[in-house]
Amino acid sequence: MDRDSSGNRSVDGAGLARFAAERAAGDLRGAPEDAPPTSVRNAFTGIVTALAVDDVAARVEVQSGPHTLVSLVTREAVEELGLAVGVTVTARVKSTNVHVDRR
Repeated sequence: MDRDSSGNRSVDGAGLARFAAERAAGDLRGAPEDAPPTSVRNAFTGIVTALAVDDVAARVEVQSGPHTLVSLVTREAVEELGLAVGVTVTARVKSTNVHVDRR
């Protein structure tokens, strides 16, 4: 790690990637230790920021760092999980198509 002219720490992209991989090694992303293994690798811990529930379905909005994730779930799932605005959750994403763009 270096410091820039303002005294802020500066980490190159490869070093940051290495750090992130080391932090994630063995991390089940918020799952309890006795949780069964999962193939879902994209997990975002965040806070419920919006919740719209009707008779059957619900729209759950989660803010995870700079990422906003929106999920449509059943009303029953919201009740079973005790979801409400302000609750900390882990949103898990599994997709057959993931696009990666270079900036």
